[in-house]
Amino acid sequence: MEHVLWTIYLGLLGTASLSYLIKGKYKSKLSKIDFVVSVITWIGLLGYVTEIAILNPSLWKFIAVTALLWDVLFAMLLKDNEGEEILDGLPIMTRRVWMLITLVIAIGPLYYGLFRYAFS
Repeated sequence: MEHVLWTIYLGLLGTASLSYLIKGKYKSKLSKIDFVVSVITWIGLLGYVTEIAILNPSLWKFIAVTALLWDVLFAMLLKDNEGEEILDGLPIMTRRVWMLITLVIAIGPLYYGLFRYAFS
């Protein structure tokens, strides 16, 4: 059952990002870098889910830490917007807290799996 849930999660992440790619939402250089980082982390999660060794574990340790730092910086500081329209009336700190909560819920499992893959 756990394998099925991981596969569904991986599929949801990939589908969301690929739909953004097809719609042309990745326009800036930073968003294109974010897409590449996402693809690399999916490959690591795929290795974790399928229990297949892809590349060197030392490389995955570097990728896991670097990608996590990138995602937090990109989501909280580098993106062009400070949240969706639903957050317009909130102070900037409250927006960032909600963005961080959303980030943890959306990609927390990705980094849990990636860190398990890299450090076990």
